Amino acid sequence: MKSPYVLIDIIFNLYLMIVILRIWLQLARADFYNPFSQFVIKATHPIVGPLRRVLPSFGSVDSASLVLALIVAATKIILIGLLGGGTSINPLSVLISSVFVVLIESMSLIFYILIIRAIMSWISQGYNPFEALLQQLTEPLLAPIRRVIPPIGGLDLSILVAIVALQFLPILVGDIFGIFMR
Repeated sequence: MKSPYVLIDIIFNLYLMIVILRIWLQLARADFYNPFSQFVIKATHPIVGPLRRVLPSFGSVDSASLVLALIVAATKIILIGLLGGGTSINPLSVLISSVFVVLIESMSLIFYILIIRAIMSWISQGYNPFEALLQQLTEPLLAPIRRVIPPIGGLDLSILVAIVALQFLPILVGDIFGIFMR
């Protein structure tokens, strides 16, 4: 029966993406008064707030949000393992797997946001707060690409290059470490 696995995977991945988005918003110094940013903050604050009292931030990295992302990934891994009939849980294995889950979900989130930004750039009709937030999030990733590949004939290829790189990166890492990460 696959339905419980799929349901756990979807629920935990969605919340994990919200937590990762919170970390990304802070790293990009995005507008926290944006309605979408407020949703992300309100969805994660009940857990991040108490964790912040215990875990200090390191520079611009919110360690409480990072720990929450690892906890969400570890909980997902443990639940799926228990559902599969696993009786023993190796904490080191769960921790390492959690880091990989967070990295993979981060790359997926970046991919989705780049796709949404590209689509919105085609249909945009004036100022949109969500589009402004997407620009704040993705501009640090796209600006270095634009320095190497400037817009050609008014067409900005930086999003396409970033999407191809995001699709290629897991394959390259898998080849380097001898594992297939997808």
